[in-house]
Amino acid sequence: MAVTHTGSQEVTRPVTAGHVNSCLLQSEDDNVDGVDQSVAYYIALKDAGVPVEMHLYAHGGHAFGLRPTKLPITQWSDSVET
Repeated sequence: MAVTHTGSQEVTRPVTAGHVNSCLLQSEDDNVDGVDQSVAYYIALKDAGVPVEMHLYAHGGHAFGLRPTKLPITQWSDSVET
């Protein structure tokens, strides 16, 4: 399966079993990259048999990074510690 990203430019990449284990983080109010794109990528990874987990947060905008805020998304890094 191929996933197409339509942001500032369209990018299509095949998703194969050779992809590395993935963790997807997304805020639902990201006005640059929509949740649908992350969900499509998640499904493609699952279909290819790639271990993947996804964390969706209601608020956080785009490029939330590690900056502290009052939003729950601030704690996202806790969910990926090993």
